[in-house]
Amino acid sequence: MATMAKLEPETALDTGDLNLRPMTPTIGAEILDIDLADPDIGQRIPEIRAALLKHGVIFFRDQKLTAHQHIAFGRHFGELEIHPATPKKQADREILHIAHGPESRGRENMWHSDVTWRPEPSLGSILRAVEVPEVGGDTLFVDMNRAYEMLSPEMQKFCSGLTAVHDIARVFGKRLNMTPEQLHEKYPLQSHPVIRTHPETGKQVIYVNRAFTSHIEGLSKTESAALIEHLCATASNPEIQCRFRWEGGSMAFWDNRICQHFAASDYFPAVRKMERVTIAGDKPFYKGA
Repeated sequence: MATMAKLEPETALDTGDLNLRPMTPTIGAEILDIDLADPDIGQRIPEIRAALLKHGVIFFRDQKLTAHQHIAFGRHFGELEIHPATPKKQADREILHIAHGPESRGRENMWHSDVTWRPEPSLGSILRAVEVPEVGGDTLFVDMNRAYEMLSPEMQKFCSGLTAVHDIARVFGKRLNMTPEQLHEKYPLQSHPVIRTHPETGKQVIYVNRAFTSHIEGLSKTESAALIEHLCATASNPEIQCRFRWEGGSMAFWDNRICQHFAASDYFPAVRKMERVTIAGDKPFYKGA
């Protein structure tokens, strides 16, 4: 487990002298005039971390990082995960390669949080563009704290006492050519609160997603499906989203504990190649006010 200690708000959200350009009033900001390959980048980590907590997802342009520099930057924020889709013989196994083109249509085009099937889902991911289509292949992000705040008070209260089951096999069974039983031997089903409390900011977050959430415990199949659909549909509100258009050298760093993302697969058969490192997180919990 790797997590960052909760700080007082005035400390945790102090972005120092970073040159920030917010993308929307709700979520997302570009950090301008910064070189993540700078040997002294470690000195800027508290400010970058504060920007992540404040905006949910942060973006960088014109970065020229090697794979090792990408890994090193991610390690400033905690231990890095190795994804089960990473080939065992791959060098730099901390990097997950996500590539699509004429032989492979993009499949990440649904709202989701990463690896919620882990006992301790990731803190966040840092995605680097290697090759992008001339147009298309944008990634959208949504603030699931604002989605929670837009629920009625009665729905907030009802959901706060519920837990949901998250299942790796819903997505990765076919991709890894394994049966659910085989996957569950290594990655058992996990129960997480439907409403998660962010461990650093204390914000409440809707924590179910279309990719990995199979059902809500204690409800009938019909009730569970209806509630998951209702909660997941909250991500479709453009007023709590931002959309990032990739260029070569662009990078995105999102807080997986508060936002979901959607990779538009509108560029087929063009090529889109990305590389991701993912920072290990902690066990989700709910703490009421």
